Amino acid sequence: MPTAIVDGITTRYEVTGSGPPILMYSPAGFDATLDKWRTQGIYAKIKLLDHLPKHYTCITFDRRETGQSGGRVERISWASYVAQGLGLLDHLMIARAHILGGCMGVPCAAAFGVMHPDRVLSLTLYWPVGGAKYRLSSHQRFATHLAYLNDHTLADVVALATSSGKSFGEDPRGGPWAAVLRHDHAFAGAYAGQDPAIYKLIVAGMARSLFDRDTAPGAEPEDLMRLDIPALIVPGHDAAHATSAARYLEECLPKSDYWDVPVAGQTEDATNARILEFLARAGASTS
Repeated sequence: MPTAIVDGITTRYEVTGSGPPILMYSPAGFDATLDKWRTQGIYAKIKLLDHLPKHYTCITFDRRETGQSGGRVERISWASYVAQGLGLLDHLMIARAHILGGCMGVPCAAAFGVMHPDRVLSLTLYWPVGGAKYRLSSHQRFATHLAYLNDHTLADVVALATSSGKSFGEDPRGGPWAAVLRHDHAFAGAYAGQDPAIYKLIVAGMARSLFDRDTAPGAEPEDLMRLDIPALIVPGHDAAHATSAARYLEECLPKSDYWDVPVAGQTEDATNARILEFLARAGASTS
C-alpha cells in the first residue's frame, strides 16, 4: 500500500472507488488500522467498503501510532489526528471531502469539522465513543502503562511491545506507541533512550487531554454549535459507545441528522442505504 509523509510521520493509506472523496477515520481505538473497516465488530457486519466505493472515493488509513503508520512521542491531542487527515488530503490534492469517523474516529472527525470547516462537505459520525464508563476505562489504560514504568524501564516497554504483538488496548503496559515500536527500530531506539520522567509527564497529559469529559470527546460544545455542516449521527449502545454521547452530538450540531435506530436494526442494507442517502443529500446541499 502507498504511504505519505504527513508532518514528518509516515501514513499508510489506501484509496478505493471513484466519485466524491470520503476521508475515513478508522475505528478500534488505539489500533485504528484501515483494515478495521472490514474486520472490527459492527463494521464487519455493515461492510461499508463493499458499498461506498461504488459511489465515492474512499480514503482509508492507519491512524498515527497504529498499524504501519509512524508516530512521534508527544502529547497527542485530537488536533494531532486532524493534522494527519488534513495532510493526507493535501497529499492527494483534495480540496474538500466528506469526513466519516467510526468509534474513536468520531472525535477525530468532529475536531476536523471544527478546525477546518472549509475542507468538509459533511460529517458521518458512526458509534461515537463516550460516556462515563469510557472515560474511566481510557484513563485506566494510561494509568496501567504508567504503573508498569514504576518497576520497569522504557527498554522493557520496547521488549514487551515487540514480543507481545498486542496493541495498547489489548495490553496497556506496552503504551500508546506499541505498534511503532514493533516496526520502526530507529524509533524504538530513541524511545528507549529518552528521559523517563519527561515521558511520564507526556503520557499523563495525553490521557487528560484526550479523555476530558463524560460524553463525546473531540471538540468543545460551543465550537460544535457554530458548525454549518450536515452531520449524520449513528448511535452505539455499550460501555465504550454510550448512546448519551451520540445524543450529545445531536444536541450540539445544528445540522445533525440522528438515525434513531437500535444496534440490531443497523443491518448492512439499512445502514448503507441510510449513509448513501445522507451523503447524496449533503453533497447536493454543499455543491
